Amino acid sequence: MTEFTHLSDSDLPKMVDVSHKVPTERTAVAISRVQLGPELARLLKETGSTKKGPVFQTAVIAGIQGAKRTSELIPMCHPLPLSSITIDISLQQEVAIIEATAKTTASTGVEMEALTAASVAALTLYDMCKSVSKSMVIESTFLLEKQGGKSGDFQHPSQKHPKV
Repeated sequence: MTEFTHLSDSDLPKMVDVSHKVPTERTAVAISRVQLGPELARLLKETGSTKKGPVFQTAVIAGIQGAKRTSELIPMCHPLPLSSITIDISLQQEVAIIEATAKTTASTGVEMEALTAASVAALTLYDMCKSVSKSMVIESTFLLEKQGGKSGDFQHPSQKHPKV
């Protein structure tokens, strides 16, 4: 029988006890890619805005807010004291690349905060731009890398460079 970490002996959901783990510095980087299409990509390159306002600035703020609220959104995530959240958005042809970096010193990892930040920023970008194009595609969100913690460092095997 499989032993689940988030179920008690009586099969009730539980949050994993990390109180025995030593707090360490931890960093995680996540990527979201959004296919924009030619018209929207051109508009964002030229102005950076839609009629709703500045697209990238709004998406960055939303991503930061999302990271800070991850434990409220993902049921078994521990609330973490985040040291830093940075979000960079770049355009490559018709694709917006959102890179979210989360840092903490804690007893558990910060991957979910980075993934949530990238996801919420991508959703916000969609919301800010849907009046121009509803055909955008949030095509991928993934953990690019992490450092620290018991499981050690990780680099996504298919990624040679984060902006690819």
